[in-house]
Amino acid sequence: MVAEVTRYIGIATERELWGRAAGRCQFSGCNNMLYKSSVTQESVNLAQKAHIYSFSENGPRGWGPFKFNTNRLNDISNLMLMCHGCHKKIDGDLNGVRYSSKLLIAWKNEHERRIEIVTGIEANKKTHVILYGANIGSEKSPIQHHECIGAMFPDWYPANERPEVLSMNSELKDSSPEYWHAESSHLFGVYERKIAPLIDQDTCKHFSVFALAPQPLLIQLGALLTDKISVETYQLSREPKGWQWQDEPDIFEFEVRVPDGFDGTPVLLLSLSDHVAEDRISRVLGSDLNVWEVTIAHPHNDFVKSKSQLSAFRKCVRQIMVDIKNNHGNDKPLHIFPVMPISCCVEFGRARMPKADMPWIIYDHDFGTQEFSKSIEIRGDIHVR
Repeated sequence: MVAEVTRYIGIATERELWGRAAGRCQFSGCNNMLYKSSVTQESVNLAQKAHIYSFSENGPRGWGPFKFNTNRLNDISNLMLMCHGCHKKIDGDLNGVRYSSKLLIAWKNEHERRIEIVTGIEANKKTHVILYGANIGSEKSPIQHHECIGAMFPDWYPANERPEVLSMNSELKDSSPEYWHAESSHLFGVYERKIAPLIDQDTCKHFSVFALAPQPLLIQLGALLTDKISVETYQLSREPKGWQWQDEPDIFEFEVRVPDGFDGTPVLLLSLSDHVAEDRISRVLGSDLNVWEVTIAHPHNDFVKSKSQLSAFRKCVRQIMVDIKNNHGNDKPLHIFPVMPISCCVEFGRARMPKADMPWIIYDHDFGTQEFSKSIEIRGDIHVR
C-alpha cells in the first residue's frame, strides 16, 4: 500500500530551505526578508513553502516528473521559500505558463547560488558601495543599487546590505551659483558623516564608487576620497549598457600636449569626451594662457571600457600635475576644464596631492549658454566654492 502524501514538510527540510534561501523570498527580483517585519523590524515568520511542481495534480504546474513518485513532492528540490504575495502570484497562474516550473527552478538555482557565493566571501573581498548622484542639467541621475552589485561580481561583494548614498535631491539647476555652493557643501558634509567614520573605524577599508553627477562634483568626490584608501571607481558604459568592465581596446594611449611657454595663466584641459576649442577657454580667462592638454586620438564619451585604461589615466594625470607645478610653481591656481567620462573625473580628483599640488579652480560647461563657467575651488584639503 502507498502511504498518503501530506503537505507536512519535515523540520530538517524546512531548515535547509531557509538556509539555502538565506531567509529571503526566492521569487526573482523580490528578495524580501521573511524573518522580520519591514515596518516595525520585529521578528516574525513571513515565509511560505511554495511547491514548484504543484502538490495537487490539477495545480498550476501539475506533478511533472513526480507523477509516478508523488511522495517526493515535498523534497527540497521542489520547494521555494516565498512571501505570501509571490506565492499567491505564481499559483494564480492557473495554467503555469507565465510562471512555469522551468522558470521557477532557474530562479531557485540562481538565488541559492548567489547566497552560497555571497555568504562565503573572504574579508578581503568586501567593499563599501558608494552611490553619488546629482542633477546634470535638466536630468536627474538615479543609480540602481542592484545593477551596481552585479557589476562588482565576482571581484567584490557589499560589506553592508545598504549602500552609502551621498546624493542630494536638489531642485536647483547646475547653471546657478547657488547649485554649486549647495551641492559642494552637501557633498563635503555627507562625506564627513558617512564615509570618514568608515575609513577611521570600520575593518573594511575598500570602497566601490558608482557616480552620475556634474564633472566638478565628481572631481571633488575623488579629492575627498584621495588615493590613500583603496577605491574601485566604475564607469557607466553606453554600449553595452551597464557598469560592468569590458576588455581593453587593442590600441589605446593618452596624448599630452605641452604649451610653448610658461609665463601665462596655467590651464589644464582634459578633452577626452570631446574636442574643445581653446577660444572657449580664452573667452573666460583672457588670451595670456598656457594650456596643457590631456586627450586621445578620437575623443568620445564612451571610450573608458577597462580598469587598465583608468589606471593609465591616473598615471598620466599624476605626471602632468608634477610637470605643471615644476614649470608654474605652487602658488598660482591651476584652471581646470574637464570634458571627460565620470570615472576619469573621480580618479582625477583622487590623484590630487592636497599638500603638494597647486590650488584648483574647476570650470563646468553650461548647457544653456554653451560656455564654461567657474564652479568649485579646491585648495589644500579644504573644499570651498
